[in-house]
Amino acid sequence: MKKNISKKKSYLNFIQKIVSKDLKSKKFTRIQTRFPPEPNGFLHIGHAKSIYLNFSIAAEYNGICNLRFDDTNPKKESIEYINTIKSNVKWLGFKWEKIFFTSQNFEKIYECAIILIKKNLAYVDRLNKEEIKKYRGTLTTPGKNSPFRNQTIEENIALFKKMKSGYFSEGEACLRAKINMQSPLIIMRDPVLYRIMFIKHHQTKKKWCIYPLYDFSHCISDSLEGVTHSLCTLEFQENKMLYEWILKNINLKNTPIQYEYSRLNLEYSILSKRKLSILVQKKIVSGWDDPRMPTISGLKNRGYTPNSIKEFCKKIGFTKKEHYIELDLLENCIRNDLEKNTPRTMAIIDPIKLIITNISKNYEEKILVPYHPKNSSMGMNKITLSKEIYIDKSDFSETYIPGYKRLILGKTVKLRYSLIIKAIAIKKDKNEKIDSIFCTYEKKPNMKKNNGIIHWISKKDAFPAKFFLYNPIFTVKFPDLKKDFLNYINKKSLIVKNGFVNNNITKNEKFNTYQFEREGYFYNTNKTTNNKLLMFNRIVSLKNKWKL
Repeated sequence: MKKNISKKKSYLNFIQKIVSKDLKSKKFTRIQTRFPPEPNGFLHIGHAKSIYLNFSIAAEYNGICNLRFDDTNPKKESIEYINTIKSNVKWLGFKWEKIFFTSQNFEKIYECAIILIKKNLAYVDRLNKEEIKKYRGTLTTPGKNSPFRNQTIEENIALFKKMKSGYFSEGEACLRAKINMQSPLIIMRDPVLYRIMFIKHHQTKKKWCIYPLYDFSHCISDSLEGVTHSLCTLEFQENKMLYEWILKNINLKNTPIQYEYSRLNLEYSILSKRKLSILVQKKIVSGWDDPRMPTISGLKNRGYTPNSIKEFCKKIGFTKKEHYIELDLLENCIRNDLEKNTPRTMAIIDPIKLIITNISKNYEEKILVPYHPKNSSMGMNKITLSKEIYIDKSDFSETYIPGYKRLILGKTVKLRYSLIIKAIAIKKDKNEKIDSIFCTYEKKPNMKKNNGIIHWISKKDAFPAKFFLYNPIFTVKFPDLKKDFLNYINKKSLIVKNGFVNNNITKNEKFNTYQFEREGYFYNTNKTTNNKLLMFNRIVSLKNKWKL
């Protein structure tokens, strides 16, 4: 029994080991985490990793996880972002204990600032933004004290109250912590705690004109809410010293502990709300929820499932090592999830008409084919063979191509689930593009000379459809490492095709995701034009064949 326990423990990630140890030592009697997004944009898949960690670690150890909006910058926040974040968390299948807003604690956070001033650990600075940056120094040169650093406690309290009352204009004054301008960590060189903003807040309206910065409000909110383990990415590793300094000096009852793990870096993607917002603003994409975007809403609209995203988060794990995750891993997660219960059918994405000349005009043959080769419970699909059918343009060549296993003029090929046909002639339009292919079916087919299998749809079954083929939005693996990342936009990130699907899809309300044979997995967006057109987003191809 002991050996089994030991084996199980060896598979725990470092955060699970910390939590297990803290509970065993009675350091904490209950685990409490939180997912604390800033409502200044849509969540991306990097946030999904944080959601998965915070909610699953709380569930695993019978603790609780809250959702908290760190809403300290009303200039960039909106109710739309708040509602979308709630929706994203629910869609992923997680349930929070309570919802908090940092703005609920503004009064207490203000009191904490007064405590620091009274301890001579904070002061009101009148330097402007550029001057503060200059005085702060660089990684190789120490900072120097602001000329306002030695004001008396009484002066600072009076000035801070003037800030609160709206006496100063934006940028004219700010509250800074008094720590150490010689610190090797720039973040500890008297960081700004409060700034002035005359703007209506989505929660507190016009009650406040001063707002705490994230680093100041974040740790206080953690403490007030009873968080035990404050989990964040490695980019906040240096901020930990400030996090602990603030909590130590304001003497709150609860002292949470910050632990850092590596953020998600995904190939061919940018996981920065600031940079993603540029794609939206410049209309490179249609919005935050564009299916090409690595946002949770974008992935949902593309056809990704909650299970596939959670499985992805589980597979990449949680460590302190920074590295890039292959896009293949994410795509394989959705393939594996869809493979089990997604019906198969044929679709023609880039159609060309094919006429079987030795079949009569009114000929119809009904063919029953399984919706899934390994899942008989999904039932059968009825397709029609007729004189005129559609095949994909890529499945025909006038001339021989080495290794080409499709229809060639003068050669035979098998129609999936049906006849073997031979191409005998073609008809071209005035632009010399092939308009129609003429074939005969082989009454006594020679199976040994068959040139492969192609998919098709009868003209009688064909229902018009528009296909949106999505590819990586960037042409380089690591676009976030490029200062000029907009120069690497993939012009083929969206290819739109007009083709056909089997009209049975319009009658089947049970499924909205399909595997179109040889093409990939597609999501029916249910957007129709007078019931005359279906829209399909390609979730993922059957194999990686991106257009970069």
